[in-house]
Amino acid sequence: MDVLFWILIFLGTFLFMEFMAWFTHKYIMHGFLWNLHKDHHNKDHDSWFERNDTFFIFYAIVSMSLFYSGASGFWYGYPLGFGILAYGIAYFLVHDIFIHQRFKLFRNASNWYSKGVRRAHKMHHKHLGKGDGECFGMLFVPFKYFKK
Repeated sequence: MDVLFWILIFLGTFLFMEFMAWFTHKYIMHGFLWNLHKDHHNKDHDSWFERNDTFFIFYAIVSMSLFYSGASGFWYGYPLGFGILAYGIAYFLVHDIFIHQRFKLFRNASNWYSKGVRRAHKMHHKHLGKGDGECFGMLFVPFKYFKK
């Protein structure tokens, strides 16, 4: 029974992280911490790293803290930490590698999901300022972006 709870907590955390990514992106990154996110939209830097990567580091620290709490006896810390880690890996693969090509992988993906996610992200990046944005999610985007 503990394994079932572990799996449910892991999956629930993974799914909840999509909401957290949307919320953080819309209200924090495009809000009071725009100064950390704007270089991602404007590309006003010469480095491979962006100030925007700070958000990725924040969630990595949260995940590691939950692993530590799991090792300290709070067993829920493990599935919570792994759920955040798994979402972070998925986000990195989809956003940084697939969409923005920070590594030259997955360049030829052309299935319906990959096309929809790319369209949605392209629409998000057409806005260079912090206001008037759309499509703040990452893995689950509105169906309108999947239409031809």
